[in-house]
Amino acid sequence: MIYLKLFLVFAKIGLFGFGGGMAMLPMIYQGAKQFGLMSADEFSNLVAISQVTPGPMAVNAATYVGYNCAGCAGALAATVGVALPSFVLVTVVYFFISRFKESRAVDGAFTGIRPVTCGLIAAAVVFMGQSAFAVVEPVTVCIALGTVILAEKFKVSPIIIVIAAGVIGAILCG
Repeated sequence: MIYLKLFLVFAKIGLFGFGGGMAMLPMIYQGAKQFGLMSADEFSNLVAISQVTPGPMAVNAATYVGYNCAGCAGALAATVGVALPSFVLVTVVYFFISRFKESRAVDGAFTGIRPVTCGLIAAAVVFMGQSAFAVVEPVTVCIALGTVILAEKFKVSPIIIVIAAGVIGAILCG
């Protein structure tokens, strides 16, 4: 029964989680809370791990939550649950998009979805910020500011930034 519950919780996230992994974070956190699995700090660690491992962040997070809840079978149930709705929707949309791409209703729907996606990403930023800066320390503030500057001004690869921040955190905070 736990496998079905994991599948259904993450299928709902996969079905209604527009905007990618970051926009899905609040829903994934609520899903993890339904199983009593993790605190906000643990979830922040999960997000960090999900971002630095290969693959879509939502799939990585679902796999992690499913594994923590019910082992390998739980990981499979949560992963299939979060991925299957997108697969089905993309397949269906593929067949109908050429017919309706000029539709005002479709254009209006996307106009409505865009701000929701931005709002969900903003909610994820607030959530992550609360956990990351629960105790404001100079090291964490410098890492956050350095990340923004390196990524936006100097266009440094996110991979290099993540590795460097991990090394800095290990040396200065470990």
